[in-house]
Parts: sequence; C-alpha cells; structure tokens
Amino acid sequence: MKNRILPRALKVSIAVIICLTIFVFSCLGISIHNMSENTIEEIGTAYMAGMNEQVSLHFETIIELRLTMAESIARIAAGDGASGYGTREEIEYGAVARHFLCAALYSPDGRIEMIFGDPVSLNHPEPFLKSLRNGERKAASASGSGGEGVILFGVPCEYPMSDGSSSLAIVVGLSTKYMGEVLFLDSDKSLSYSFVIRQDGSYVVGNEGDANENYFDRLISIFDGQDVEADICMDQMKAAMDAGEDYSTIMKNGGSRYHVYCTNLPYCEWYLVTVLPFEGLDNAISGMGNRWLAIVYAASFAVIAMLLYIFFRYLKLFSIQVSQLKRMNTEMDAARKEAEQANMAKQDFLSSMSHDIRTPMNAIIGMTSLALDNTDNPEQVRDYLGKIALSSKHLLGLINDVLDISKIESGKMTLNVEPVSLGEAMDSIANIIQPQVAAKKQQFNVSVRDMLSENVYCDGVRLNQVLINLLGNAVKFTPERGSVQLTVYQEVLPEDASRVRTHFLVSDTGIGMSKEYQKVIFESFSREDNTRVRKTEGSGLGMAITKCIVDAMDGTISVRSEQGQGSEFHVVLDLEKAAAPDCKASQAADGAAGAEGAGDVVLKGKRVLLAEDNELNWEVARELLSILELELDWAENGEICVEKFEKSPLGFYDAIIMDVRMPVMDGYEATAAIRGLERADAGIPIIAMTADAFSEDIQRCLACGMNDHLAKPIDIQTVSCKLKKYLK
Repeated sequence: MKNRILPRALKVSIAVIICLTIFVFSCLGISIHNMSENTIEEIGTAYMAGMNEQVSLHFETIIELRLTMAESIARIAAGDGASGYGTREEIEYGAVARHFLCAALYSPDGRIEMIFGDPVSLNHPEPFLKSLRNGERKAASASGSGGEGVILFGVPCEYPMSDGSSSLAIVVGLSTKYMGEVLFLDSDKSLSYSFVIRQDGSYVVGNEGDANENYFDRLISIFDGQDVEADICMDQMKAAMDAGEDYSTIMKNGGSRYHVYCTNLPYCEWYLVTVLPFEGLDNAISGMGNRWLAIVYAASFAVIAMLLYIFFRYLKLFSIQVSQLKRMNTEMDAARKEAEQANMAKQDFLSSMSHDIRTPMNAIIGMTSLALDNTDNPEQVRDYLGKIALSSKHLLGLINDVLDISKIESGKMTLNVEPVSLGEAMDSIANIIQPQVAAKKQQFNVSVRDMLSENVYCDGVRLNQVLINLLGNAVKFTPERGSVQLTVYQEVLPEDASRVRTHFLVSDTGIGMSKEYQKVIFESFSREDNTRVRKTEGSGLGMAITKCIVDAMDGTISVRSEQGQGSEFHVVLDLEKAAAPDCKASQAADGAAGAEGAGDVVLKGKRVLLAEDNELNWEVARELLSILELELDWAENGEICVEKFEKSPLGFYDAIIMDVRMPVMDGYEATAAIRGLERADAGIPIIAMTADAFSEDIQRCLACGMNDHLAKPIDIQTVSCKLKKYLK
C-alpha cells in the first residue's frame, strides 16, 4: 500500500513541480517581457534626448556660422566708416561667395528691398522685426516668389535704401531644403525622423514625404477617432512650448507606439520635433516572448531543462541588446562632446583670426587715412603708401597662415626661406605695431645691437608673425602709459661660422602672469583665468601658433613673468648668414629694368588672352600689365576663353593667363579643352592666375596641362618673369 502511495505522491509532486515551474517561468517570462519593453522605452527616451540635443547643437552651430557669415557681409556693407559704405555689388559678391541664395535690406518698418536673388516674404515678421530692433541677430522663415521655403538670417546694419532711408538690417537667405540636408532631417538611415515647426504647428523644415502643412493636423489624422487623446497631446506640447521647456511623450494609436520629443531651438521661435516609432522593437519583443512560451508549454517532459536553457539564452540576448544600446549611448555622448568641442574650437579660431589680422589692418587703415589727408604732400603720401604695402604683404602672409593652421598642427608646415634684412624687418614691425601703442599712450622702443650679420636666411613672414603676436600681446596686456620693448642682438656660434645666434626679447610692464599659467601658455586655447585677462579679447591660439613656428625654425621660446610686474618672452634662432644688401638691391633693380627696359623687347606687342570672371580683377590686371605694353584680350569665363582661342587665327595669341574659379567653365576644364584642340598652337603657354595658392593647388594646375602658376595678388615683376620664361 505504501509502495503504491509513494509513486502516486511522487507523481503528484512531479506534476505539481512541473505545473509550478511552468507557472513560475511563464510569469517570469511575461515579467521579463514587460521589463524589456519598459527598458526599451527608457533607452528610447535617453536616445531621443541625446539625438535631439545632438541635432539642436548641430542646428545652433550651423545658425551661428551662417549668422557670423551674415555679420561679415554687414561689415562689407558698412565699409571702413570713413570713406563710405560698401557697394551693392560688393555685398552681392560677399553673399554669393558664401553660397547664399539671396541678400536684401530690411527697413525699420519691415520692408524688404532685394539686393539680389528672387523676392522673399516673411511668414511671421513680428518676432523677426522685434529682435532686429533690439540689436539682436535672428533667423526666420520666409517664402520665395515660387512658394519655396527660405531661411533668412538677419543682422543689424544701417545701409542706404533706394527711398533715401537707412536699413535696419541686412538679411541673407538659404533654402529650407539645404537646412534639412545639413541637419540630416530627411535621412532614411536613422531610427527616427525629425522636422522643425513653429508654435502654431506649421512646418519650417520637414521631410519630403510630409503631406500635411501643419503638424497638429497631422496628430489629429494619426489619432483618427481619438480626438480626446489628440487634444491632450497638443495641449501638453503647446504648454511646454509656451514655458520654453522640452516635451516628451509616448503616443499610442491602436497597436502602434510613437515616442515624440520636442525642444525649442536657439536664434528663432522654432521647435525641433523628433519621432521614434516603436513598431519594430515591439514586434521583436512580442515575437521573442511568444516563441519562448510556446516552447515551454510544448516541451512538457523536459520543461525544467528547456526553460533554463531558454532563460539563459534570453538573458544572453538581452545582455547583448543592452550592451549595444549602451554602446550607442556612449557613441552619442562622444559625438555630442565632439560637436561641443568643435563649436568651441570654431569660436576660438574666429577670435584668433580677428586678433592676428586686425594688427596689420589697423596700420593699413590708419596709413590710408593719413594719405588721404595729405594728398598735397607727395613725399608724405609716398611714405604712407610704402608702409601700406609692407602691412598689406604681412596681412597676406597672416591670411595664408590662418588657412594653414591645420598643417601647422599636423606638423606639415613648410618654411619659405629667403634672404631677410633684420633692420628692415624691425622697421616694418615697428610701423605695424605703432598705431596700437599710440592708442594706449604707451612707450615703445626697438633696440638693435651687436649685429654680426643684419642679412640672414629665414622665413620673413613667419618671423614677423612671431614678433607681432608677441608685441601685440604685450601691448594688449600692458595698461596705458606703460612701456613695451623689443630687443634684438646676436652672438657668435663657434661650432658653425656660417650661422649666427639671434636673440629676440619682447618685454613689457604689463599685468604679468601666474607661475601655473606659464606652464601651459603655449598650449592651444589656453588663457589666464583672472578678471583682468577675461576682459581682454583673445582665444589663446596665438601663442600655440607662435610656438609651432619657432619649433619649425629649430629655435626656442621661453617666458619669464611676475604678476603685476610684466613679462619677457625670449626667442632664440640660429640663422644662416645672407649676402650683403646691395646684392639684393641690384637684383631688384635688374628685375625692374627687365620689366621696363630690356623686357620690352620680348613682351611689347605680345597678345595675351586673360580669362577672369571678376570685372574688378580684370581692371586691376589690365592696368598692371599695361606697364609691359602687352595687347590684352578679356574672356569673362573659361568657355568664352576656349571659344576665342578656337576662333582666332593660328598663332594669334602668344600666351593665356587663366583664372581657376570661374562660372560656366572653370580654368581646369578650359585648359583641358584647349589642349585637346587639333591645332598646331594648342600647346600655347597657359599660366594660372588664382587666389588658390597652396602647394596642392599648384600641383593640380600643372597636372591639368598649365605651364605655370601665379598667386593673387599679382606682382608685375613676377608676371614679367613668368612671361619672359615662355615667350622667348
């Protein structure tokens, strides 16, 4: 009897255990399924917040960049403040060069006067006009004459309008399609999709497939038959917009779920809406749960082992999914930080560029004003023009340096070593820095002593950049009526008689710097963190560039400073001795004589076809080349240049000077077309004349069939030498 009861009890126990196991694991499976669903929602929320923040930062960076471009156009319009406003042609050229679709003047009463491009009309002018009246920069949406969407960027600027009044601002425009492309709003590779709306729900930038013109109407269509849910969602979103807060919700419509995230955007009254459909994730989770439960109930005799297997397998898959999602979040955080760093680097870069360029520009503007005030004194005007020329050459070198910063930081910087007179270099530097010193009523002295070789081989532009940056900082951080000193002296190098050790000391009586800051002063974007320094303009990039240049010249730079007692920077360069100055002067004289005398025998009467799309540049080139008594013919673009050459008699033209960047057909295409003609003179000398002056630009010109390269701004002696080389 007992033997019968035991098996029966065992069977009941096993049955109960199996049932309890199935029940427990079934409940566990359902619980895990729900936890997975909640986890997906939480991760989706984090993903949406990060994605929206990323797109918002990207939007801010783009808007800030375009507003900065608009400010540069406004500066073109404002002119130099003394000689008048910039021309409308200059404004148009500045806008076209920055790839804007249109430019216009905006009056205080809201009228738009187009400078170029199709007419536009603001969709909501009141906030735009109000912000501009308050002196703020602003972005707004508008419609073109054909109904296409346009994003307008406005900056305050006074400029004469056609009715005699002054404008409130200058506005420039880009297409909304472009904004959608740069913001990746229409990307089909993303898990989510985004669009930009106004507070009333109308679209500013939307996907190509958006059939509705109002997002709130779209919500009503999504909640078809569920008006209450739609009204609640719209009321909550509008309340968040009014409060300037982010809005996040999960909308459910039947079996579909959508995560909606809304955040306000800077510089405008617009809102970024991002939607993440959960359909794919829901189906995946539901499918996994159903399969698991089916296996549990089907494998009744091996339920424990099978359930354990499936359970651990599910945990593994879940762990993989979580790790993937965590990795995605990590990548998004890294991308966001990278975007923030890029935005900060952009601001620092713009500040540094302004710092380095304003110094010689100040000298140019000042000397120009003095020349205009002394037109009755030819000798004085000639002196001013000479100083303007020196400052202009230095400014050109600075621009090239700014454009070459990436090469400097990557260690690919090259030096243009040539004979340099240190005496002339110091005079040039003194003329450039003197206006800054005079403005602050400071004492500025240049001491040159113990010179063993005034003429040395080095990169004069880079040397000027180093010293002017050090002197500019000395003037900037020295109070009024303080003193700034530049000392230059040399000493013998016993180990190398052909070289001389040259010392450059820049000292001041300024605010000085802490010991801690002296350790990082040559790092990029570093600045002293105190009240007096924070009030002074600068990005901290200049000293890093200075250190890179000195290192490239195999020199050293050091600093000594005490807070409140001033600073002293010491640059040491071992420079090769150069020839006497009379040799260089004779070479220059020979070059001038070649251009004005003997060169006439070669160049006078030669026919040159000049391809140049800019009329002002054509006039400058025509006047300069007239010195050589050339017969010039003008082609407004590459296509016209090819046509004129093709229709000309054999040997009619002796040479072609070709711009590179031209409409219709650029210089590369035009050169290839000429070389491909079946003419005996298809090998005519073609010389590039372009502002693209990097080494890779020169190589590209030569690769397409051009014979040589001239960099703008052009020098008459250089042009003469190039032409003589090929017109023998």
